[in-house]
Amino acid sequence: MDYFYLFFIAFLSATVFPLGSEALLVYNLSLDLNIFLLFIVATAGNTLGSLVNYYIGLKGEKFLVRKKILKKEKVLKTKRIFDKYGGYSLLFSWVPIIGDPITIVAGMLFYNLKKFIYLTLISKGIRYL
Repeated sequence: MDYFYLFFIAFLSATVFPLGSEALLVYNLSLDLNIFLLFIVATAGNTLGSLVNYYIGLKGEKFLVRKKILKKEKVLKTKRIFDKYGGYSLLFSWVPIIGDPITIVAGMLFYNLKKFIYLTLISKGIRYL
């Protein structure tokens, strides 16, 4: 059950919910659970959470701005960063505050899904290492 909770919290922390999964990972490490499996579960959950953000960007940019969930200025700023650095900005998708908007913008810009998954998986894996 510990692995499920870690997956769930890692998943939610990659979305727009303000959660952190690192504390739970450290706690699980203190329980002498399998380190490799904890790493895989946390990375997978966090990556899948980023896919939710990608989908939100893909389908909901106008809705999110209209409902004031996202500020138009912040969207434009993040788009400029993404345009300047391209997909490599996804390597910073693990960073608090800026990571979620980057993954949403990737969806808004219809960034290649395979590249998105690959770069996000690397980023999230590095986060938990």
